[in-house]
Amino acid sequence: MTGPRTAVFSIVMLCALLWAGGGFAAPDRDKLLTDPGVYGTFAAYSFTDDWARKEGATRIALLTVLKGVVEQHREHIVIDLYLLRGLSDHADILFRVHATEMRDIQKFLVDLQNSAFGKQMKVAGIMHGFTKKANYVPGFPDEMKAELKAASDPGAKPYVVVIPIRKSADWWALDQDTRAAMMKEHTEAALPYHKTVKRKLYHSTGLDDVDFITYFETSKLDDFHSLILSLEKVKEFQYTRRFGHPTWLGTAKGLDDLIEILAQ
Repeated sequence: MTGPRTAVFSIVMLCALLWAGGGFAAPDRDKLLTDPGVYGTFAAYSFTDDWARKEGATRIALLTVLKGVVEQHREHIVIDLYLLRGLSDHADILFRVHATEMRDIQKFLVDLQNSAFGKQMKVAGIMHGFTKKANYVPGFPDEMKAELKAASDPGAKPYVVVIPIRKSADWWALDQDTRAAMMKEHTEAALPYHKTVKRKLYHSTGLDDVDFITYFETSKLDDFHSLILSLEKVKEFQYTRRFGHPTWLGTAKGLDDLIEILAQ
């Protein structure tokens, strides 16, 4: 007799074999995650009440559809998945998608939402941004630049936090030198947590209702807590009109791991 875990694994492996036959070349993940000028979208979803009433076999069938949609679009984009359920009341799952063309991200999200699996979800929030070269780092002291380049602590960083930020009009009215001085203070406050909390910044002005999307990875949520408390004390934070709302907290999951959890 095969249990639910074995059934899920078998379905997942079958889908992997089917989609592997496509012969596509996946994009360079490291390049998309580090280069400037790359679009990043965060799409969070909650399950409908109908999902909880689905039997195990039906859930597995719908999750095979999710597997297929994700694998199909990995030819052009990088897709990361996170489980928010249990840690956030805003949504159940989160997709972080990177691409050189926003229309490729749009096509993935449209196909996902139009799929049989997607019809079991409600959009909890979608935010867009893109990566840029650091505006202020070139003017920092060499010692600080070296500290910023130091590698993070080894090991997995399973926790992820996504926080949208909107600055006030007064912030954008400041001259470049004044903003640079404040960002130097901001960076000094963050440096003690540089090795335990990884951060990625997305610029969203004009693409969304926020100015920035900040993405964090860590294995030490207490360090992340201390980091945020430190940043709230610097002068730059006084120019923040919106911080969070929502804040998404979750754990990073591989596609197969997420499918196994959602099948239960």
